[in-house]
Amino acid sequence: MSKDAPPAYGFVLAPSAPPSYAQAVGGVPPASPFTPNVPQTQQQTGPTIITTVVPLGPQATHMICPSCHAEINSQTTTSPGLIAYVSGFLIALFGCWLGCCLIPCCIDECMDVHHTCPHCKAYLGRHRR
Repeated sequence: MSKDAPPAYGFVLAPSAPPSYAQAVGGVPPASPFTPNVPQTQQQTGPTIITTVVPLGPQATHMICPSCHAEINSQTTTSPGLIAYVSGFLIALFGCWLGCCLIPCCIDECMDVHHTCPHCKAYLGRHRR
């Protein structure tokens, strides 16, 4: 009986461990999205600015602008949101269609608040109702 011939009992022994990624697919394993692509010999120069996500609310928010990196109080503007439109549609559906359906577009609690930077005018985000 040769070494490469299957055993006479009809079963083959499984390998002791599953193949690694490089063995199964071949090549180099994928890089993690969290590892930087900067070579280890290259050093970064200058200050590193780390920004965090600041929750935007209905009032102006004190934060550092991710665009111009200035410390600001965000500038806010309001516009009718989904709640205003749905409320107006329901009011019109129940028979108050002579202008009463526009009332939700005038109520602050039905408005979305848009935040912008007062320095560079960058759009920072929206607070939805």
